[in-house]
Amino acid sequence: MTEENQKTSETAVITAMAKFLSDLWFEEDFRDQPEHLSEIFETILLNEMGDDQDLRMTMISSIRTSKLLASALGSFSDMEINNACKKIMTA
Repeated sequence: MTEENQKTSETAVITAMAKFLSDLWFEEDFRDQPEHLSEIFETILLNEMGDDQDLRMTMISSIRTSKLLASALGSFSDMEINNACKKIMTA
């Protein structure tokens, strides 16, 4: 990551985001991530570690981010997203 106020091109940022989204497909279906995170966090909350307020806030933030991603891209097919990422990375 670059330091704040350091100049970078908008194209570099867009290309990096496209690469991230493209790489995401090799890991796991992003549409299932909110549910997976919820299951993991519910299990953590049942033990002593779940009493940590900062940890709870981090978990809620992670679930929210995951839901935003799934919501933003969920209506597109994997092929549509993959093609768009490729197009952006080669632009």
